[in-house]
Amino acid sequence: MRIFIWLLSVALAGRVVGAELQFNFGELAASGALTNFQAALLGGGQPGAWKILQDQVPSAFAPFTAQAPNVTGARVLAQTSQDATDERFPMFIYEPEKFRDFKFTTRFKIVSGVIEQMAGVVFRFQNSSNFYVVRASALGQNVRFYKVVDGVRSDPIGPDYAIAAGAWHQLAVQCEGNRITVSLDGKPVMPTLGDNTFTEGKLGFWTKSDAVSYFADATVEYTPVVPAAQSLVNSILEEQPRILGLRIYTLNTNDTTSIIASKDPAEIGQPGTEAELAAIRDGTVSFGRDIGAVLITMPLHDRNGEYIAAVRLKLKTFFGETQDNAVTRATMVVRAMQNLCTAAEDLRK
Repeated sequence: MRIFIWLLSVALAGRVVGAELQFNFGELAASGALTNFQAALLGGGQPGAWKILQDQVPSAFAPFTAQAPNVTGARVLAQTSQDATDERFPMFIYEPEKFRDFKFTTRFKIVSGVIEQMAGVVFRFQNSSNFYVVRASALGQNVRFYKVVDGVRSDPIGPDYAIAAGAWHQLAVQCEGNRITVSLDGKPVMPTLGDNTFTEGKLGFWTKSDAVSYFADATVEYTPVVPAAQSLVNSILEEQPRILGLRIYTLNTNDTTSIIASKDPAEIGQPGTEAELAAIRDGTVSFGRDIGAVLITMPLHDRNGEYIAAVRLKLKTFFGETQDNAVTRATMVVRAMQNLCTAAEDLRK
């Protein structure tokens, strides 16, 4: 499945402030293979059967005339299994990314079900036993929010609400910190909720028992989660924009190093050299020259003086600069980084 991402705004330091992601099910042929998603299941019974089907969906645009049709043929995501096992919760999770602050909007239609007629979304999903969910019920005529912790559901929160089966509705969930707001068909359906259990996670679609439900026009507006190491690099570059290059390397389990943060994000994941390995192992400082620049690799300490990473700096040089001058300048930058990162776990958040 192709996923389209638009960057809405970018700060001067390179931090992405907002982005939009659309799940374009129309890119797939009916019954086509779904990528980037993984089926999950809480409870008993069979996993969900998630497919792409053709259906009539209300148009996102107003008709030109009152007589013009306001629906269009479109491909939708469908959960089609009718396994009636009680306490069976099929989910379909978007795998590539975790979300912290976001607004997740989707249309849904409850098609059928004898035991249950439900559709909803999961968010801040950790695994199939830990997540938040908001769901609508056509049998129960209500909307409910609850959380699942270690497989145990909390008491549900939410109002009675008229949910028509066989009709399309729009559900939206917004998270800002620990604040959660829920809207149905463009209107808030419950007071803003507060919960600190999950601060970020994946998101996806949800059904229950034998409910057959369709989803379409799913969109996520979000602030991307920036890893702590990259936030550290961004902070230093914001304060010292003349730095030509800045990378952080950490030690891998196979006794090699790789880049976990960089002024150029495209470099993340690239392997390090012996210089970075020596910096982490025994604190070795390495020096080199490039055209108009000096290159320094040195260790990053934690609060106890232990080597937790290697930093590689590329600084613009000046006439007559010595190795000692360059290392002194680099040391000042690394000390500023150490003031912001005092333990190895700070880099991994």
